[in-house]
Amino acid sequence: MADDGLAHHRRDPIKSSVGNVAAQRRRQNAVTVGKERRESLVRAKRLCRVGTSGDSEVSIDNDMMIDEEQSILETQASSAVEELKSAVVYQGKGAMQKRVSALRELRRILSRSEFPPIEASLKAGAISFLVQCLSFGSPDEQLLEAAWCLTNIAAGKQEETKALLPALPLLIAHLGEKSYLPVAEQCAWALGNVAGEGDELRNILLSQGALPPLARMMLPNKGSTVRTAAWALSNLIKGPDPKAATELIRVDGVVEAILRHLKKADEELATEVAWVVVYLSALSNIATSILVKSDVLQLLVERLATSNSLQLLIPVLRSLGNLVAGDSNTSCAILVPGHEITDKVIEVLVKCLKSEHRVLKKEAAWVLSNIAAGSVEHKQLIYSSKALALLLRLLSTAPFDIRKEVAYVLGNLCVAPTQGDAKPNLIQEHLVSLIGRGCLPGFIDLVRSADPEAARLGLQFMELVLRGMPNGEGPKLVELEDGIDAMERFQFHENEDLRNMANGLVDKYFGEDYGLDVSTE
Repeated sequence: MADDGLAHHRRDPIKSSVGNVAAQRRRQNAVTVGKERRESLVRAKRLCRVGTSGDSEVSIDNDMMIDEEQSILETQASSAVEELKSAVVYQGKGAMQKRVSALRELRRILSRSEFPPIEASLKAGAISFLVQCLSFGSPDEQLLEAAWCLTNIAAGKQEETKALLPALPLLIAHLGEKSYLPVAEQCAWALGNVAGEGDELRNILLSQGALPPLARMMLPNKGSTVRTAAWALSNLIKGPDPKAATELIRVDGVVEAILRHLKKADEELATEVAWVVVYLSALSNIATSILVKSDVLQLLVERLATSNSLQLLIPVLRSLGNLVAGDSNTSCAILVPGHEITDKVIEVLVKCLKSEHRVLKKEAAWVLSNIAAGSVEHKQLIYSSKALALLLRLLSTAPFDIRKEVAYVLGNLCVAPTQGDAKPNLIQEHLVSLIGRGCLPGFIDLVRSADPEAARLGLQFMELVLRGMPNGEGPKLVELEDGIDAMERFQFHENEDLRNMANGLVDKYFGEDYGLDVSTE
């Protein structure tokens, strides 16, 4: 079951009114990161416009017409496939060079535009000829051109990517250590595009043995091949099933390579490796336990402290959050109050909260929400840090998705872990302080939102205020901020949980007797 691999990654919530939906949202977060990655910074599938080897012979011509009409490109693609068919059949003098020239022409056509003529190439029968050109014993130049064509076909739509099924065994076979390195890298790129398409093709690749050779390609110290292999691996292991992530972490040398790349690699390679860590730590209990026993936390924190690359900071921050969001024993082991690394974690999260990039603010708040869901000592870490003032400001000024993440942090700061399903023990000092610093309107705004999760979070915090403020002043505070009106909108709400929560609070704290004991002038 997919959930078996994800459950560890999201700490069971404290049994509190604020925390009781945290586990589900953390689990969803792990799976949807692939979609976020595709839509934002790093495409799950990549078109190859320039050769992997850096050799001018296989590089795209500078004077190519990128803006050629699509119909012209399609016609050219069909003609190029016909030429390739003739070249594959031809057995006379110069046959090899004839095949390479035909492959190069098709590759150039598939590389000219952001929207290559893939459909026309497939209709002309390109796959069967490209597979023949991948046969063992073929010249490296021929293998490279054929793999490059397949790479760009795999970057197309789902049905176009599926057309590569007959080519997969040969692409995997050419990942071997005896292969010419540019050929192996190009094959890894093609396979990365196939894996990026989704679970069905990813599982086929895994069943055909793509993971071990890709893992071995990630072991050297540097080079574009290592980067491409890491990217392909992150696509290959990111499905909801944890088996691939567990298999990868068990490959000899992988953990050491991850640590080495995070420590010493340039930011581009470190970014791809960090995405591998994201999926390892999101999906596999075994991978997470191995990673937390290594130096990976220290290296992630160092990257967060020293880098300004958004492409790198996002997966590094997400990896850090995944590790912190493990089970309570894990988080307590790696975040010990008073230890230098723990203080450094809070520092780098503060840095991210101050960032101009909303995605970093949201990710940092998500990490802090996991820390805040932990022990009283962990809550105190955040409460006494520079993060608190930033969180309070973000609750009232940030975009909605960030405000919701921030609300989880602040809400969890106000309750202590309890056993069983008992109501949470309030940390009254934190609650009084946060109310005094003006956070209640922000939570009531969440109650008014159309987002059920945010509304529930707002109602849960309102319950803490109504129940926990000293001298029974909670109801008055809620009333002053129009909290009664906010709750009454749920009187006939279609969501039964929200309707019962809101109506229950109104009945309990604002019933017929409310205000009768207040003296009038």
